Amino acid sequence: MKYISTRGQAPILDFPGVLLAGLANDGGLYIPQSWPSFSPAEFRAMRGLSYPALAARIMRPFVGDGIPLEPMAAAAYAGFTNPAIVPLVQLETGVFVQELFHGPTLAFKDMAMQMLGRLFDHVLEQRGERVMIVGATSGDTGSAAIEAFAGRLRADMVILHPHNRTSEVQRRQMTTVVAPNIANVAVGGSFDDCQDLVKAMFADAPFRTDLHLSAVNSINWARIAAQVPYYVAAALALGAPDREVAFAVPTGNFGNVLAAFVAKKIGLPIAKLVIGSNRNNILSRFLGRNDMSIAPVEPSLSPSMDIQVSSNFERLLFELLGRDGAATGACIAAFRTTGKMPVPDAAWQAANRLLTGFTLDDAGTLAEIRRVYAASGYIADPHTAIGIAAARAHPAPGVPMIVAGTAHPAKFPDAIEAAIGIRPPLPRHLADLYERSETYTVLPNELAAIQAQVRALALRNR
Repeated sequence: MKYISTRGQAPILDFPGVLLAGLANDGGLYIPQSWPSFSPAEFRAMRGLSYPALAARIMRPFVGDGIPLEPMAAAAYAGFTNPAIVPLVQLETGVFVQELFHGPTLAFKDMAMQMLGRLFDHVLEQRGERVMIVGATSGDTGSAAIEAFAGRLRADMVILHPHNRTSEVQRRQMTTVVAPNIANVAVGGSFDDCQDLVKAMFADAPFRTDLHLSAVNSINWARIAAQVPYYVAAALALGAPDREVAFAVPTGNFGNVLAAFVAKKIGLPIAKLVIGSNRNNILSRFLGRNDMSIAPVEPSLSPSMDIQVSSNFERLLFELLGRDGAATGACIAAFRTTGKMPVPDAAWQAANRLLTGFTLDDAGTLAEIRRVYAASGYIADPHTAIGIAAARAHPAPGVPMIVAGTAHPAKFPDAIEAAIGIRPPLPRHLADLYERSETYTVLPNELAAIQAQVRALALRNR
């Protein structure tokens, strides 16, 4: 498998190259040069596989033959607390939650990040190299990345998070990990500011080359590839490929729902994809009226979705524009210059044939948590609650609707307590989280200050 940039000006790379590069050097995102496909017979043959075996099977065409995916996947998911890894819970007739939060940090980001840590280890060991990973998080990516990379011998990591804009549990999961190769920085600003700082570091060619920068945000294609299998697992459990399914996905940076789109591209019979947004609803506005315009990021009860610049949308845009790198680059450039993306009507209409948008504010989120709990006894975190509401608002008649359950409710105890009067406890392995000491640095939203912090960690560990 070879990979090309969405902007058409970067070198074509193989999977190990894409894994380590993260962002393409023309500022674009890597995407497969062509899409692999699985036949209905091949999907049927996967029905009896364990989740690790299924993950290796789905990822194989994207990765190639030189990487031992099977033992990596077995190790990656061995520590998950539910033996099904990605269990389905039925809430009502035709509506299911696929729980993706049984990994070490209680969020769906563990599904990919546990694989990424092992992929990086293998490729860096083969190449005899060391990298500096920089990442931005709106809450869950950072803790999952730190958990996956803490103590690894060939990778240092600096994670940026927006200061005072994550839940306390999310912050503490990052800042209480003690490892010589990990540093946390709280940035004065929003997640979009953190994401822009990461992209600016990659755009600084001398800095990128000198420190051997790499990324584990969903700008890294390997993250997307490792998320596709759980969509396949849910669909197979409910009758695919001989029956269509639909998914509702709470969405911030667009990576999770993009993985569902990829599952559809490789042959999974997906009838509908619904994306759920909170008050930061740029994606819903785009789908509703072709209004892809940046508004101020507003803090919410679902902080992992407090995003206005959804990086992975660029990969979908590339497909909508007929894989025209120049046109994609021009749209993104206009977006960053003017704050509004000039998506042609034909591409917008094509997006609406693929996706349906939905928005729920904080009051609606609390009401949905209450409704779900009263109806079924199920406690949904704020992000998953938005997904459930999206599924109810946009059903696919006669087709099972699967909601991506993205986080354990104990990660957002204040919101859950406000909704239903219950404060969900943390699982045993995190029971003492509030007692652990935190270590992080607060810095302004200034590139030079962030780069100095990244360079200091890299030089110390070299």
